[in-house]
Amino acid sequence: MNIALIGYGKMGHAIEALAAERGHKVTARIDRDDPWPAKIEADVAIEFTTPQTATANLLRCLEGGVPVVCGTTGWYADYERVAGECKAQGGRLFTATNFSIGMNIMFALNRRLAELMKGRTDYTVGISETHHIHKLDAPSGTAITLQEQIVECGARKAEDVPIASYREGEVPGTHTVVYDSEIDTLTLTHEAHSRKGLALGALLAAEFLASAQPGVYTMKDIL
Repeated sequence: MNIALIGYGKMGHAIEALAAERGHKVTARIDRDDPWPAKIEADVAIEFTTPQTATANLLRCLEGGVPVVCGTTGWYADYERVAGECKAQGGRLFTATNFSIGMNIMFALNRRLAELMKGRTDYTVGISETHHIHKLDAPSGTAITLQEQIVECGARKAEDVPIASYREGEVPGTHTVVYDSEIDTLTLTHEAHSRKGLALGALLAAEFLASAQPGVYTMKDIL
């Protein structure tokens, strides 16, 4: 599979290294300030850039007929617009707030725990997330997803699920959900040890998208 990398920072390098191990080839690298080619020669693009540039990057890929996997967060105010454009053009788009398989398992656990905690007013709940100092959005998209799941389950209102964000060194990403009461504390934590888990998930998404039917997909479609 030929891959175009939109964004060639630390995540782009991690994806490129793992792509080679899986028998794929990176045929295009478009980083900040690089001019876009007239045509992207790739089976799929993987986009990890910034909240400010993601929307335009995704639309460019879709307009060029290139299926695109997006790992950038912080741009979701434009999600409906981009998803609508994808459907209108018969394109393929794969989005996720976190591509780690382990984190997506935590999403399932978080949803189940929220269901069990529905109506348990003796517990308060909060979320914390810690990332490297280079991360541009706060709170993280993953933390927002955890919060949304708790709210969707009817366990709490959004204002009752505070998110604390920390930026420290080169931390790949740690997310914790805490239910606390006078009697005890329940803690659910996912700690990434490196960017490899995110890179693997993004490549699994790209492999899926390269042969998928037109549409908009998420990690639920490959788990």
